[in-house]
Amino acid sequence: MEENKKRMLSGIQPSGDLHLGNYLGAIKNWAERVDDYECYYFMADMHTITVRQVPADLRKRSLNQLAQYIACGLDPEKNTLFLQSHVPAHAQLGWVLDCYTMFGELSRMTQFKDKSAKHKDNINAGLFTYPALMAADILLYQADYVPVGEDQKQHIELTRDIAQRFNSIYGDVFKIPEPLIAKTGARIYGLTTPNDKMSKSIPEGCVFIMDDPDTINRKFKKAVTDSDTENPVRFAPEEKPGVANLMNIYSTVTGKSFEEIEAEFAGKGYGAFKPAVAEAVIESLRPIREEAERLIKDKAYLEDVYRKGAERASYIANKTLRKVYKKVGFYQI
Repeated sequence: MEENKKRMLSGIQPSGDLHLGNYLGAIKNWAERVDDYECYYFMADMHTITVRQVPADLRKRSLNQLAQYIACGLDPEKNTLFLQSHVPAHAQLGWVLDCYTMFGELSRMTQFKDKSAKHKDNINAGLFTYPALMAADILLYQADYVPVGEDQKQHIELTRDIAQRFNSIYGDVFKIPEPLIAKTGARIYGLTTPNDKMSKSIPEGCVFIMDDPDTINRKFKKAVTDSDTENPVRFAPEEKPGVANLMNIYSTVTGKSFEEIEAEFAGKGYGAFKPAVAEAVIESLRPIREEAERLIKDKAYLEDVYRKGAERASYIANKTLRKVYKKVGFYQI
């Protein structure tokens, strides 16, 4: 273990295929930080079952997501990559933290309200208490930083509150994590819903990492813009959310500033701008898609990666869990 490096941890649910928002808003930034941090990234499969899943599909998506993580640049030799359910300490600490998380705190979580509205036939206890499991995911690894989007800051704040509450009773058990929010690409919005973040639940406005070029082109053609013909390509998020989203995507993929993009498309309309963004995204995703397709066929390699990842993750997680169990009074074997 690299004791001199700060530790970073994050995870994404394998509830659907990874999309452009996952890549530009999270995974691309993770890959770029590998030399600066000790990194742990997981498939959050335990969180996924708060909504009913087809078991065979969940297993397939979990493995495919691992392949896509690697294809996006997360080298398993330099990053610890694992499935959440392969490390039992997540569920074990999750229960303990349930008992140190207040009902009122969970009631205020916006994602519970949102998901309850969408899944009225299945408002289960896991859907309500999953922020405690999320806190366990983070605190198990004594993470210094958790890279998140703006919409996830509430979860990190709750995790910090739970950790501070526990520490105030039992001493210095948990490290208090900090959220790490990227300055660019931090939030990619839906192509057809530019006021809401890109989501696999709205597939027509969502570019998936495994989409072929024709599909990507078609989706960008349907991207929402506006009727501005005088000065169409300019960064004005409040006034032009659809255009701002496309500029953000183009900027993150090409490295060009908003000023450079405005100059590039000065005097040109959306008929030139949207295909240019689509082409930049296609070329950015092409090597990722091809590598992921290759890795998905190599089941033996992926099994080796997730087994070694689970072993490395368990080593850290179990040290924290033993400390917690001792503090709360569980008799040790």
